[in-house]
Amino acid sequence: MPKVTYIINGEPVTVEGKEGETLLQIALDHDIVMEHACGGNGFCTTCLCKVKEGADHLSPRNDREENMGVTEDAERLGCQAQVQGDTTVEVVEY
Repeated sequence: MPKVTYIINGEPVTVEGKEGETLLQIALDHDIVMEHACGGNGFCTTCLCKVKEGADHLSPRNDREENMGVTEDAERLGCQAQVQGDTTVEVVEY
């Protein structure tokens, strides 16, 4: 099972998730607070993450992310990025 490390306010929290689950779903399954105003449908940017390590262990960026202006290499929407291996992300605070 892939390990995902979430950095929130500078504090890392590492949990395990299932391959193919999104960063958002894994966070919610482990009571990690990640905003998701649109319900995780890719229509807002409140679950925006900055990938610190393991970008190659996430699914490729999709059209929803690009349509929301998430085009920087280190940025991903937590609701769209599917985990395929160990990854570290910083959760953007609003």
